[in-house]
Amino acid sequence: MERVLRDVRQLPKAHLHLHFTGSMRPTTLLELADKYGVRLPDALTGAEPPKLRATDERGWFRFQRLYDAARSCLRAPEDIQRLVREAAEEDIADGSGWLEIQVDPTSYAPRLGGLIAAMEVILDAVDRAARDTGLGMRVLVAANRMKHPLDARTLARLAVRYADRGIVGFGLSNDERRGMARDFDRAFHIAREGGLLSAPHGGELTGPASVRDCLDDLDATRIGHGVRAAEDPRLLKRLADRGVTCEVCPASNVALGVYEKPEDVPLRTLFDAGVPMALGADDPLLFGSRLAAQYDIARRHHDFSDAELAELARQSVRGSAAPVDVQEKLLSGIGEWLAGEP
Repeated sequence: MERVLRDVRQLPKAHLHLHFTGSMRPTTLLELADKYGVRLPDALTGAEPPKLRATDERGWFRFQRLYDAARSCLRAPEDIQRLVREAAEEDIADGSGWLEIQVDPTSYAPRLGGLIAAMEVILDAVDRAARDTGLGMRVLVAANRMKHPLDARTLARLAVRYADRGIVGFGLSNDERRGMARDFDRAFHIAREGGLLSAPHGGELTGPASVRDCLDDLDATRIGHGVRAAEDPRLLKRLADRGVTCEVCPASNVALGVYEKPEDVPLRTLFDAGVPMALGADDPLLFGSRLAAQYDIARRHHDFSDAELAELARQSVRGSAAPVDVQEKLLSGIGEWLAGEP
């Protein structure tokens, strides 16, 4: 007799790894491209997600080119508002009760009136979407490790300045094979001193050393991805002992060629080692799956039980910057999901 499973879309959870442009619906991208007369690469206009592989420089360049093409279609405040509202709606449909969306405002500044204007447009959109949908939403500002560390310091100061408007963390994204983590230590110091959590990317395209660098040089409280820590048992223990949450994005890992198959992503290794995880969708526009699908990967390819899926959801909530009352409500909902009939 086939086992009846609880619906992972009904499981309350927090979403801690979602990039701004990458959260866009494919249909929205096509409509915005038509609105502005943008000719998109063929890979972004098909019914299927683009075929990607970023384990070499050429593959990463292609991934970045597609992302930049999509971002070029976000040109006005109403486009930003639409993107954020739709991201919230998609998250709610997948059971998310808290979303921390990640953005580098410098990427949008040229079309939105400058860096400060872009930041205010983004924060206004997040505030409006949270009010309209009821989803708890905050922002994580991410510096680009392909740019000069001085640019990261500017962003860190801006993020701290707007901490009371919904910015909760500071990150470091783009190709982790470029730029040493220690080069950005001053920017992260500014962010931490301003009360923001430290959540740099590491341990995806490069190995365990990049995770250690995030811990040692940037005092990370969360790691964007972090899956390659599975290759170093001592590092796993360190992450577990410190309670550092890894924002693991299984579908993204496979799409970019970090692992060949969903079952190769070391979810079970991290989980059994006691490393807190928050499953994330990363860039649904390019990878073709959203938040609930990541929990489905854990279930179908790693044999996570409903009790273990509930624990993953708890870890996502505990690793978030959500206020205590929001966390308590979500944790209570997780318990109800698990206690309910499949």
